[in-house]
Amino acid sequence: MRRMTARPANAHQARLLRLLRDGGPRSRAELGDRVDLSRSKLAVEVDRLLETGLVVADGLAASRGGRRSHNIRLAPQLRFLGVDIGATSIDVAVTNPELEILGHLNQPMDVREGPVAVFDQVLAMVAKLRDTGVAEGFDGAGIGVPGPVRFPEGIPVAPPIMPGWDGFPVREALSQELGCPVRVDNDVNLMATGEMQAGVARSVRDFFCVKIGTGIGCGVVVGGEVHRGTTGSAGDIGHIQVEPEGRQCACGNRGCLEAYFGGAALARDAEEAARDGRSAELARLLEANGRLTAADVATAASAGDGTSLDLIREGGARVGQVIAGLVSFFNPGLVVIGGGVTGLGHTLLASIRTQVYRQSLPLATGNLPIVLGELGQVAGVTGAARLTSDHLFSPA
Repeated sequence: MRRMTARPANAHQARLLRLLRDGGPRSRAELGDRVDLSRSKLAVEVDRLLETGLVVADGLAASRGGRRSHNIRLAPQLRFLGVDIGATSIDVAVTNPELEILGHLNQPMDVREGPVAVFDQVLAMVAKLRDTGVAEGFDGAGIGVPGPVRFPEGIPVAPPIMPGWDGFPVREALSQELGCPVRVDNDVNLMATGEMQAGVARSVRDFFCVKIGTGIGCGVVVGGEVHRGTTGSAGDIGHIQVEPEGRQCACGNRGCLEAYFGGAALARDAEEAARDGRSAELARLLEANGRLTAADVATAASAGDGTSLDLIREGGARVGQVIAGLVSFFNPGLVVIGGGVTGLGHTLLASIRTQVYRQSLPLATGNLPIVLGELGQVAGVTGAARLTSDHLFSPA
């Protein structure tokens, strides 16, 4: 059954809804302090929102002199679904209208198995969450995928690590299955959106969010809005060349950043080091597990393995080399480092920072924090829920 949810009638109502989402219940007077409306016009717009059922009265507000008014809050029954499809795993979460996570599941899944298999898994995870009672249906769903997306249509476009996904109608297919509006974006853009909503970038308007997972991408936020570029490929920094005529990359070019660092490249280099006898610790892990991952490199590094530490530092320097150029060009207020490979921790972060601060002009880096993301695994699903709530809280 399709769940039909009202939409705001104008930009004033949309602004009020987003204020309530991001700040929680507020009195009419507090809302009036934040919007450029006369008291009578504000009263009209709030009353119209109450009629739609998108907001409800929520107890008496604190007195500011005169008669006390009721607080206004978003309707508590609103539910948003966030889905973050990575290269090797899927996260699914349900949030309330203030985007607080009510239920969250994570499952391994190879995106190369194709959209049909992946969405079968997604829908099974959604059904599990519904069975826990956190939601009967959804008022909107946000989906992140690890590749470029033609945003208006919700369609992946020539994603290098997603065979079988090019042109697949993700938004249309999932909207029919879920019975609600669906928005689709690149997973790194959603990580950036999540950190802006509830993480380390809450008070920053211009920043980068670099995701280092199986591959490497960058969410670019300008004036509090994600910059996607003309065709949806903005921030695809994993395919910036760092070594002329260097290693072959999965995209078909040579010398790309992703060919030298990221989860896949790090695992490959670690296995090579183990087989060449350069690391007894990595050799032991390879023998025990049959293969190595970035997490194994982190384990070996924490045990003091010099080869693993060198691999992390060299990779961090490569990433820092690319970020340094971006910082000089864009002059962001913050750089956030996230993704699965951040399990490598402060060794990686220190290497990235050293390269950026050494290579970029002091004017651009003098007050530039380069930090790990706060939200970890739930950054993407938080951003996905924010994406779909932005759509619902926009004028119809």
